[in-house]
Amino acid sequence: MSNEVMLKVAQLQAWYDESHVLHGVDFEVRSGEIVTLLGRNGAGKSTTLKSIMGLIPRRAGSISFQGREMMQARPDQIGMAGIAFCPEDRGIFRSLTVTENLMLPPVIASGGLDLDTIYAMFPNLKERASSRGTMLSGGEQQMLAIARILRTGARLLLLDEPTEGLAPVIVQQIGQMIREIKKRGFTVLLVEQNFRFAATVADRHYVMEHGRIIDEIANADLPAETEKLHGYLGV
Repeated sequence: MSNEVMLKVAQLQAWYDESHVLHGVDFEVRSGEIVTLLGRNGAGKSTTLKSIMGLIPRRAGSISFQGREMMQARPDQIGMAGIAFCPEDRGIFRSLTVTENLMLPPVIASGGLDLDTIYAMFPNLKERASSRGTMLSGGEQQMLAIARILRTGARLLLLDEPTEGLAPVIVQQIGQMIREIKKRGFTVLLVEQNFRFAATVADRHYVMEHGRIIDEIANADLPAETEKLHGYLGV
């Protein structure tokens, strides 16, 4: 992990129509880190990821990726710059096979994983290579959604609630996969409600409330901060 700041978000504001959702969000992600955004439902976590990808039309502030200001860039330009988004709904093409889904996104840079490497990392997907998206379990769809962006050569992965609704054994597999991604040099910004899961993969955590970052906690400090975190998250 380097100290180079890959993503810097400053005074980010966002609106859905007249509803003001983000109120000056500030945080940064360094190259090689896994960072989580924690918070209750409606805190603005997913909106932050969508704003970084340019998917929220009305925004203000600054989003800098590898020193380049991205605020005026279109979503396709942001993707081509090296940021990949795995949405909460996973976005699997149900009529396509696993292999066809994997091969669909364009390769934007060197450093992505080839199909053999992906299938070695995701043996479940290899077994289902010719199965259509409609035949996959929720866990298999989540693995496919993450695996698909590893091909592209994107260096920053935005993962929105990857464990939501999944059985504990699948959550463990997702955790192993995220730790493997980090070993391979990828950087991850992760939205999670399950801080116990986040603690198994992340280096740092930002806590969001009412569209703002209200705290930053290093993973090593989580045991001492657990009671405070319970208060933030209402668990």
